[in-house]
Amino acid sequence: MRWLITNRNQQDDGFGKDYAQVTLWKFDPASGKDITKRSSWQPLTLDQFKAALIEIAKTFPNPIQLPSADQKHLSLFIHGYNNGWIDAVTRYDKIAKTLYDGPDSLGEIISFDWPSKGELLGYLPDRAEARKVADDLTNVLSELYDWMSAQQLIAQQDPTKACRARTSIIAHSMGNYVLEYSMNDLWTRKNRPLLVSLMNEVLMVAADVDNDLFRSGETVTHGDGEGLANLSYRITALYTGRDDVLGASAGLKHFGKRRLGRAGLDNSYPVPDNVWDVDCTQLFLQPVNGIQIHGEYFEPAETKIYELMDLLLKGKDRSILIGDGLIPSALPRVQPTG
Repeated sequence: MRWLITNRNQQDDGFGKDYAQVTLWKFDPASGKDITKRSSWQPLTLDQFKAALIEIAKTFPNPIQLPSADQKHLSLFIHGYNNGWIDAVTRYDKIAKTLYDGPDSLGEIISFDWPSKGELLGYLPDRAEARKVADDLTNVLSELYDWMSAQQLIAQQDPTKACRARTSIIAHSMGNYVLEYSMNDLWTRKNRPLLVSLMNEVLMVAADVDNDLFRSGETVTHGDGEGLANLSYRITALYTGRDDVLGASAGLKHFGKRRLGRAGLDNSYPVPDNVWDVDCTQLFLQPVNGIQIHGEYFEPAETKIYELMDLLLKGKDRSILIGDGLIPSALPRVQPTG
């Protein structure tokens, strides 16, 4: 099944570039219909959307009887900048087909779809729109937080009724900017809870955010990445220095900080222990230029990166990933100057 939470305006038989009230939808791939057509999607109320997902989660294997790697996920995908409706839903469908369909399915993945302009010259408008829609994502995550908190109380009385789904997020490009602000707002809204993992795994893919986002380390201050770090069990940033889109992004902002998705974490700061990064430069199977590589992580040909995402979402320990040679050794590095 495919799931959609969107604050795009509705137009013709699709969704547009303008901000609108949040709507919820469901699509059945078995229908054979065109996923890019709005008429192929079934609109749902919030209660219907939640009830449908809860019923699916009830079919997941009991987590008490399984290792964490075999447990099913309820995941959220947040697309990046320059993604119109068709681009965004097509990418979401590729991820779902690769990781969430078939006998080895990770579970269910939901698309949080925001009104990126879908234009190469729309970068700065996209950034403003991303900040605007973060409040809607906060409301979505708040609903999840409250439901999970209630389930934890139930599980304390009866462990067999524990939540059967692990939770995770895959955010791409400027979608990480949306995520950063929404998780910080949520953390503040819920009175800054510590030792609460709303998300088991967060994958920040080609993240268009400052690479010192987690500079507060383990201390509790007012840092931009504190909500994200404190509400997640583990965060992995996937990056490559070949990403020219993020090179241009840093130049447009003039903030003096590199992009996380291009330079990796700024290791001049003590980042939280649950945050790390992976240089994916050597994992791309096909040579692509620096503009294309920004979205190449999600192309079907890049099986190595999909394999890495699968293992990360399943909770594979970073020392094992490094020891097995699946990713480069996480050695200290000097921040690049170009």
